[in-house]
Amino acid sequence: MIKRILFTAFLGCSVGALALGERIDIGKFSDASLAGWEKKAFVGETRYTFVEEDGRQVLRADSSGSASGMGRKIKIDLTKTPYVNWSWKVDRGLPKLDEASKGGDDYAARLYVVKSGGALIWNTKALNYVWSGSQMRDSSWPNAFKPKNAIMLAARGMDDPTGVWVTEKRNVREDFKEIFGKDLKSIDAIAIMTDTDNSGLSASASYGDIYFTAN
Repeated sequence: MIKRILFTAFLGCSVGALALGERIDIGKFSDASLAGWEKKAFVGETRYTFVEEDGRQVLRADSSGSASGMGRKIKIDLTKTPYVNWSWKVDRGLPKLDEASKGGDDYAARLYVVKSGGALIWNTKALNYVWSGSQMRDSSWPNAFKPKNAIMLAARGMDDPTGVWVTEKRNVREDFKEIFGKDLKSIDAIAIMTDTDNSGLSASASYGDIYFTAN
């Protein structure tokens, strides 16, 4: 259940804003670095390891009936750098689960952006960019466990090929505005997770660098 709160305890408060700039690095996985990141296990443990692919380091996640994630508490000013950029690849995806149900709330790859509610945990909002195995790209739906607090958005969908690297760029401020109806000026945390605890299946994915930009 605790994973459904979407790291609210784990990522409840930011650790202060970074200096403003055109690019803010969140995850420098290409340097085989997890500086500033913390692991949180919910059910079993997804294994996160650095591997080399095509001459660069990436963070690989292997899950077998498990759910654990990596998160970083960091305040991002969305008025200056609203775009989150990342790359990812699903090597072993999941079948068409009912992702809107509690039994199907598993994803081969997901990236969270979190707005903390502070002491009022129930006010925390999380937007999950997921690689969906059953939804079309750009579709969205409420999280089965916390429908008012977390929305899933398929950055990649069931028709997107696996086994290839994909680069993403999303305007977090605009996505929050469209999905939650709130014009956020900042977010407080970022997290990634490959999880298969509800289905009991296995999935593997790899994550490249994560960073925010002005455009």
